[in-house]
Amino acid sequence: MAGRPWGAPGGTSKGNGSALLNASQPAPSGGEGARPRPSGLACALALILVVTIVVDILGNLLVILAVCRNKKLRNAGNVFVVSLAIADLVVAVYPYPLVLTSILNNGWNLGYLHCQVSGFLMGLSVIGSIFNITGIAINRYCCICHSLRYDQLFSTRNALCCVLLIWMLTLVAVLPNVCVGTLQYDPRVYSCTFTQSVSSAYTITVVVFHFLLPIVIVSFCYLRIWVLVLQVRWRVRPDSKPRLKPQDFRNFITMFVVFVLFAICWAPLNFIGLVVASDPAMVPRIPEWLFVTSYYMAYFNSCLNAIIYGLLNQNFRQEYRRIIVSLCTAKMFFVDSSNNVADRIKCKPSPLVTNHNLIKVDPV
Repeated sequence: MAGRPWGAPGGTSKGNGSALLNASQPAPSGGEGARPRPSGLACALALILVVTIVVDILGNLLVILAVCRNKKLRNAGNVFVVSLAIADLVVAVYPYPLVLTSILNNGWNLGYLHCQVSGFLMGLSVIGSIFNITGIAINRYCCICHSLRYDQLFSTRNALCCVLLIWMLTLVAVLPNVCVGTLQYDPRVYSCTFTQSVSSAYTITVVVFHFLLPIVIVSFCYLRIWVLVLQVRWRVRPDSKPRLKPQDFRNFITMFVVFVLFAICWAPLNFIGLVVASDPAMVPRIPEWLFVTSYYMAYFNSCLNAIIYGLLNQNFRQEYRRIIVSLCTAKMFFVDSSNNVADRIKCKPSPLVTNHNLIKVDPV
């Protein structure tokens, strides 16, 4: 993260423990870790964070319960969706509440250990999210563009192995932060998080391999899918095999929107990181409002995916409704809800919710 870590003007922190002790006192009453802020700004940031935490927890729990309850949603593709929901939940149950506490106290007073754990879990969540989004894109690409081999490539067992690999890679990617000393408190965003100014080379590496490279891979997968969609709709292909139904197109759009919103929410912060790493002299020239906005845009992204599923995917929307009704009427909500005959008649398989792909096309 750009700027003066731990409230020390200029330079970087040499001793994380002592720096945190200096910065961990609430301000302005007696600490160096924060500075007076307009009360309206603190209230706005606190409100954004409260909404994010509530929607994040409730929404992603709905996603996980929906997949567990409904057989139509229990498939290889949605293994990645559940993994992404877990990544979003991680920040809502620990780091975000600590950030909210820091906002209310106008400074970090929770100690060094909480700061390190909070920053570590934030990194685990964001890198886990982008890696899971990459896995979803590859899964969709194989499902639609290589449908004849999809069941072989993405059995439930293979999907679980892929998710396990994703989290192992995520852990490996986050661990260097502990060694490099980049997890520090920044009073501008009231957070213990990745400090971009500690090591320019490491910051560039993080942005390239943990953001830009996954974005390129996901863009390639979705571009190929879009090419196929347009070929099917415009009947460019000479054969008559491809038949893309509106429901299938909407299910593809769901995951595409998840990716686009993630890229939009996280691009400003990563762009700032590249600027700071390339030229540290640019740090004081970056407007604080831009820096704070970019951070809270990234924070807010963790609560959006569950909303997108509900808005754009009928199967998730119907299961959300059943879960809420079950909770309100005190019924058991771990019962398989996909045994309803009427639902089996209404709901048809789709690439997002079934392994039996309806689009049979030659590999592209």
